[in-house]
Amino acid sequence: MTTPSTPDPDEPTRATEPAQPSEPSEVDKAEELRAFNIREQDSAWRAVAYLLTGPLIYGGLGAIADHLLGTSWLVGAGIVGGMALSLYLIWFRYGTH
Repeated sequence: MTTPSTPDPDEPTRATEPAQPSEPSEVDKAEELRAFNIREQDSAWRAVAYLLTGPLIYGGLGAIADHLLGTSWLVGAGIVGGMALSLYLIWFRYGTH
């Protein structure tokens, strides 16, 4: 039966070299680019959705308030306010990176 040998404490130890980062392959680069493009495309469609839903929702709330209060100016105020909030949300979400 053999016993495992222990390293001699007087023997200098060799430092292991850190592994060199390997260059990503063409397939990895293509996959990373595809994932980036999908994220950017999703961001663009979200921005369009914000631009449409803000004025629609707040314009609709203004129309309901106009009907209940007997006024005629809250629809316009709701549309303008909804657009302003939509633009602010887009700037806050995507413009501060």
